[in-house]
Amino acid sequence: MKKTLVSALTTALVVGAASTTFAAANPFSDVPADHWAYDAVSQLAADGVIDGYGDSTFKGNRNITRYEMAQMVAKAMAKNTSGADKALVDKLAAEFAEELNNLGVRVAKLERNADMVKWNGKAEYTFTRNHYEDKNNQGDVTSNDNKFLFRLEPSAEVNKNWHVNARLDAWTDSASDAGDGKNSEKVELKRIWAQGDYKNFQVRVGKMGNKIANDIVFDDPFSGIDVTFGKQVQATLAYGRVKASTFEYFNNDASATPNPTNAGTIGYWGVGVKYDAGKKLTARAAYQNFGLNYKNNDASKTYSENMGVWSIGAGYKFDKNFAIDATYARGNKALADGLQQKTAFAYGVSYKGAQPANKGSWGAWVGYRYLGQGAAFHPTYDVVKAGYKGLELGVKYVPWKNIVTQVQYGTGANIDTNKSYNTLFGRVEFLF
Repeated sequence: MKKTLVSALTTALVVGAASTTFAAANPFSDVPADHWAYDAVSQLAADGVIDGYGDSTFKGNRNITRYEMAQMVAKAMAKNTSGADKALVDKLAAEFAEELNNLGVRVAKLERNADMVKWNGKAEYTFTRNHYEDKNNQGDVTSNDNKFLFRLEPSAEVNKNWHVNARLDAWTDSASDAGDGKNSEKVELKRIWAQGDYKNFQVRVGKMGNKIANDIVFDDPFSGIDVTFGKQVQATLAYGRVKASTFEYFNNDASATPNPTNAGTIGYWGVGVKYDAGKKLTARAAYQNFGLNYKNNDASKTYSENMGVWSIGAGYKFDKNFAIDATYARGNKALADGLQQKTAFAYGVSYKGAQPANKGSWGAWVGYRYLGQGAAFHPTYDVVKAGYKGLELGVKYVPWKNIVTQVQYGTGANIDTNKSYNTLFGRVEFLF
């Protein structure tokens, strides 16, 4: 890449008598060889926005300084560009604004802030086939789901320490193609929060993902605040509230007590400690408390109770390919009368890993999950749900850059009834 860039840069014409003197008095740092600006300038040179260099000033034996790069950007700014070329020029002007100002080239505020908002996202298709033995005493049940998701995740810089982040999801069930779509299509602002990052300290405020034991207890957003201290050993404190739908038990049994239609917002607080030195061993421990207010099925009486869940976990990497992980959680009370599922645990072995930017990369894993609903309210697993126990097999593969395919299979039984189930899960993601 460097030879190509040097070739492009040797064709750049931005010279002036004052530039040599200024550069000598202002030793700007080099632009790293892998900096995106080289590709941008190469493209502008190929498009004829930057003209040829007559004196072969740039040689192949050194990097380009930020001052020299700014000279080329100044030349490009003086031309009337449009479309993709203008976008590149604006982005370069934002990157080298300080150097351009030193050259006497004014950079508009809009140009300087052009790169302050970043967008990521994905388009996703998910297929799920579930089969349950004699579910709810109504015979065997088999269902197929086909869902499409479009997700946008903007991040806007406020200052050097603070950013505002969001997640916007638009999803549809393919069944809506045959109906009115009222219950099968949805656009929702799933998360929005402000985040401050400081040395060994982070604070988040808003509606955001749970950072504490989110693999087994609940993998839903909560609204509130959390603070994290430390680096290799991190402690996180969280306070806020979660939706009643976080408790997957509500979604599985419409006749449940508490009933999902009678349960309000749930108060939440938690504390977690995590060890990760970037080496082989990781460890974590947490306690999370949920203040549940609900009514009985005829709404004649209101109940209140605090549900607490302890959890611990650890992982170990044997080498760059093999790793193991295990986690355990224990609730302090049953979620409802007759439901004694206070314990949850999961363990597994993984091999390699799919890297979206690396075409051809892949990973596989096998694990066992036991997810009692009094401890695992809404865990992150796709083929073993809360209230079930079973084996999980999965593989991910990257056929092309930023396209990730995934297949999982789960088989086991309902914890209470011991009736069998199996789930086939497939997904393809297009990341951008």
